[in-house]
Amino acid sequence: MAKEIKQHQNGKTVLIAEDHAQTRKCLKGHLEALGYVVVGAASNGEEAVSLAEEHMPSLVIMDVKMPKMDGIEAAYEITKENPVPVILVTGVSTDELANKAVEAGVFAYLVKPITKKHLEPAIKVALARFEQFLGLKDEVKDLKQAIETRKLIERAKGIVMKRCNISEEEAFKLLQSHSQKENKKMHEIAESVISASKLM
Repeated sequence: MAKEIKQHQNGKTVLIAEDHAQTRKCLKGHLEALGYVVVGAASNGEEAVSLAEEHMPSLVIMDVKMPKMDGIEAAYEITKENPVPVILVTGVSTDELANKAVEAGVFAYLVKPITKKHLEPAIKVALARFEQFLGLKDEVKDLKQAIETRKLIERAKGIVMKRCNISEEEAFKLLQSHSQKENKKMHEIAESVISASKLM
């Protein structure tokens, strides 16, 4: 990779970005109650990028719609050099937004209003997906390729989950075991799953 992915020493540091002051305060309170340390709270996308460079958080949670730079653009800028799991906060989730978000380095979603009950599972999903993403770096040359591979694997996982009625983690492990058994790279296994689903 152009720049080695840095593993964050403290997995409990979070940067939040939200232009609404009350929502920002509420999110900070939820995170602290869950044992996280909020190292920065940005009110716009540009500030989020700057604070991410300064604090190197282990997780970023930010709103989609923000002044100066939206959440997707900010996520892309933050993860371009040093990948970090990003959770996007949105009013509504669409397929178009989901595709753009994956390309920008987003690993999970939170739909408003944010509650502590929904926040913890979203963080777990983002961190688990990020660990899977880090595992891809051994079989790809650069970050762009890792993102493309991740998109294929996300699609393949969805197909396997639906077909076998299993969890996301089980679907990933199934793809991983096929990869090892057949001595093929993960993206090749994902491509074959996607191709097979088109024939069904």
